[in-house]
Amino acid sequence: MRQLRTSRNGNFAMMTAIVLPVLIGAAGLAIDLGNIMLSQRQLQEATDSAALAVSTALADGKADETSGKALAKDFVGGQMANYVSSTSATAIKNATNATITTTTSATGKSFTVAVNSSATVTLTPLIAFLAGSSKTIAAASNTTSGSGSTKSGLSIEVLIDESTSMSQNTTTLKSATCIIPIFNGCLLYGPPVYVTKIEALKQAATALFDAFDKSDPSAKYVRTGVISYTAGIKGKSAMAWGTMDSRRYVSNIVVAPLSGTDATSAVNTATTTIKKNIYGTDTESVEQKKKDNANSDRVIVLMTDGEMTGMTDQWSKALDQSVRDECAAAKSAGITIYTVAFMAPANGKNLLKYCASTTANYYEPETMDGLVAAFASIAQTATKSVSRLTN
Repeated sequence: MRQLRTSRNGNFAMMTAIVLPVLIGAAGLAIDLGNIMLSQRQLQEATDSAALAVSTALADGKADETSGKALAKDFVGGQMANYVSSTSATAIKNATNATITTTTSATGKSFTVAVNSSATVTLTPLIAFLAGSSKTIAAASNTTSGSGSTKSGLSIEVLIDESTSMSQNTTTLKSATCIIPIFNGCLLYGPPVYVTKIEALKQAATALFDAFDKSDPSAKYVRTGVISYTAGIKGKSAMAWGTMDSRRYVSNIVVAPLSGTDATSAVNTATTTIKKNIYGTDTESVEQKKKDNANSDRVIVLMTDGEMTGMTDQWSKALDQSVRDECAAAKSAGITIYTVAFMAPANGKNLLKYCASTTANYYEPETMDGLVAAFASIAQTATKSVSRLTN
């Protein structure tokens, strides 16, 4: 008995028997917490996406309140089917609810969409013994959108290349003078006169401003500014409501002789002028709030017909990188960038492809008509009602 009492044989087995349930429980708890957190994130992403989809469909006129609610259920169920069984996905779809509030005003409609859903996560056996067999998680998302007119403010800076190359001709015929008329026709014409790049740009800018005015006839939502540049900033029209000041500035642009191209300071100045700060005390936020625009988008349109040369006639890799850095800073500040490479060489095109916020924001027109269409498209895209998450 004394030997049995003092023997330590079997201590490891006894300790293992005591500690093993704790270890298994800890592992089970870690697994369950991981599953719950992952499922919660997946469900939140599903309701976010559903709310945006419904909000956009309502704003585009592709859904009403009834079909919008059905779309929310189908969207959440479809998203979650990527992660759970078909039975669970159906249960989540049935647990999804959408609330749609429509507000009609003289300028159009605005929509508030709230989507909420829940899901059940099965727990591991040991945790289930202590806390029940499952855990219910929930997610909720809210969006706002509008149709009929711009529902959030827009502050947009248009950056225009004013370098010497903008005096070059496009392929668009402007006029042809008849030297030898004959009967009702012409036997001999003089040299053809083509539209210059700067003339084409002015027409394109008119299309841009016309689209803004059509979207916002009372100048309640859209603020515009223009910066023209060569190897540095040549001049600018300060940010102002509507398009009057910007139109006047562009119409008076005269191509600078013997000038190169560098958009660095233009992009930097535009970014500094329109970017938001976290306090909402930046100039554009303050001005937008004066007209009750709680939300406002910030946009830069960057146009060039060339490549970054500075005061030389050769492409500069350093200047090209400098503009890229400024574009990256603008995008990091939450500014959307549209770029237009008008009859530009490869280096100019590559730069503006990089600067554009998305591939859809990059335009590469080779004719005057293409340039006008590009600017009109930018205006329509920038001013259309955009659904935004508000939760």
